[in-house]
Amino acid sequence: MAELLSKSCIFPQIENQSSSSSISQNRKKPFFSTFSTFSIQPASKFLGKKLLTENRKGKLLNRNLHAVPVQMTALISKAMRWWEKGIQPNMKEIDSAQDLVDSLSKAGDRLVVVDFFSPGCAGCRALHPKICQFAERNPDVLFLQVNYEMHKSMCYSLNVHVLPFFRFYRGANGRLCSFSCTNATIKKFKDALAKHNTERCSLGPTKGLEESELLALAANKDLCFSYTKEEEPVFSAAEVKDPVSSIKELPLPLVSLSRQESEGQALAACGR
Repeated sequence: MAELLSKSCIFPQIENQSSSSSISQNRKKPFFSTFSTFSIQPASKFLGKKLLTENRKGKLLNRNLHAVPVQMTALISKAMRWWEKGIQPNMKEIDSAQDLVDSLSKAGDRLVVVDFFSPGCAGCRALHPKICQFAERNPDVLFLQVNYEMHKSMCYSLNVHVLPFFRFYRGANGRLCSFSCTNATIKKFKDALAKHNTERCSLGPTKGLEESELLALAANKDLCFSYTKEEEPVFSAAEVKDPVSSIKELPLPLVSLSRQESEGQALAACGR
């Protein structure tokens, strides 16, 4: 049947005839009488033949798509980096948790203002020029900038959930105050700066972050930060009951022989 259809044509071959009468006569012929003039022309080489397929051995393409975390700061062009405009010499951007701890410990008695901001925060962007003005007017104050988008895990460990957010640190007192403010409440920042920027000398080493905050940073697996808690001295029961007796007797100072002789001569002269 396939061979019969391949040799035949479906459409009749109609010669160009000038008269319309011959065309009408061909249309009146029965279907079976004109079937012999039909022919089917194969449209493909594979008509009536077997298709051979070949298994190609090779490595399949890995179509698994892996999500790559992209930080919002990396997508912002240099022209849009508003937090880098107007930077003063006493302003520093924090790179890591260790950098924050080291910057606070090396500040000494200097007042330190930690500014937590986000590139997508409209309030942070509006407040940034005024913070730069405060830094210019107070060159003895250190301003540390913490990008929330870059250090989100660290901010969680420090319990920072509102932006813009500020924390004041100084010397052995450690954290002095912490609050959130905007342009409408900028007086809060001015008052804190005027109150804690007075001349003072703190006794003891610089405290920096609270011990609970240091432990939280060390327990955070996303951060490369280590902290060892200082061991407190342990006293025995006898030392707790009688702390005075536990103090060892200091040795008496040795008096030179020449001093003893001079004192003896002075007493003899007085008639003693």
